[in-house]
This record gives sequence, C-alpha cells and structure tokens, in this order.
Amino acid sequence: MASTHQSLNEELICSLCLEIFTDPVILECSHSFCRSCITRCWEKLGESSCPVCKETFLERNLRTNREQLRLFCETDKKLICHTCSHSREHRDHSFLPIDEAVEIYKEQADSQQNHITAEFAKMHQSLTDREQRVIRELRQREEEILHRMEKNLGEIRGKLDCVEEKLSELQKQMETDALTFLQVKR
Repeated sequence: MASTHQSLNEELICSLCLEIFTDPVILECSHSFCRSCITRCWEKLGESSCPVCKETFLERNLRTNREQLRLFCETDKKLICHTCSHSREHRDHSFLPIDEAVEIYKEQADSQQNHITAEFAKMHQSLTDREQRVIRELRQREEEILHRMEKNLGEIRGKLDCVEEKLSELQKQMETDALTFLQVKR
C-alpha cells in the first residue's frame, strides 16, 4: 500500500514545486512538470534540459500531459485521472482501479442478466400455465355446449317423431272418417 501511495505521489507531484501538478506538461524524456515550474527553471538555467534526467533538448517542446484515466470514482460513476482524485470535486469520494471496477460491474451485469432471464422464465411459465388453463376451460365449455346441443337435438327428434306419429294417426283417421263420411251421405 505504501508503494502504491508513493507511486501515486510520483505521478501527481511536480518534482520542482513538490505540489500536485498545475497545468502538467511532459518533456520528450517523459518526465512531467507544472508548465510554470519548467518554464521558470529553463529561464534560470538558460538552457532546455530536464531537471530530473538532465537530458538536453534542442527545442523547448512542451506537450500538455493528459493524465491517463486510471481510476473509477464510485461516487460519481465516472473515470478520472489521479490528479482529479485529489481535487476538491472528488474529496471524500471512493475510487477503484479501472480493472477492478470493470470486474465488479461485469459481475453485477451478469447477475442482473441472470435475474432478468429468471424473471422472464417465470413470466413465460406463468403465461404457459394460464394458456393451458384457458384452453382446458374452453374445451370444457365446448363439451358442455355440445352436450346441451346434443340433448336439445335429441329432444327435438323425440318431439318430431311424436308429431310424425300423431300426424300418421290423423291421416289414417281422416282416411277412415272420410270413407265413413262419404258412405253416410249416400
């Protein structure tokens, strides 16, 4: 932990002013300084060289040192650089290395995906059960209606047979009565 803290300080602290970088720049030798600190140093020395490794440069080529985003601010849910982790904006926030944050969020995403899959499986099973129940009820109703229709048809056929029988009897009686009627008139 102490070596991590020391490494962090080396990445954030200007070796000239011993403060957290302000407008960090990087030299061709890969050492970083505050822009104002290296400019003052070069004015004093009269030459362009690195105060750390003493490499001399033909041109004063100061490139803005964009700190790599290596931390994840758990509070703000965003990536930040080491310098920003010491700023007022992130004071009292908790941080994770990006790799660790990625693993945590992958696990959470996997867990969430499994939960969603399980919930949809439950919903699917519930809908399947309901579909089968509705189909059973529909078939039962269909059978009841069909049974009633067959019963009604049977009753109608019975009544029809009865009517046809009475009609046949009436026809016979009319034939007999008509002959009797005609014979009486003669």
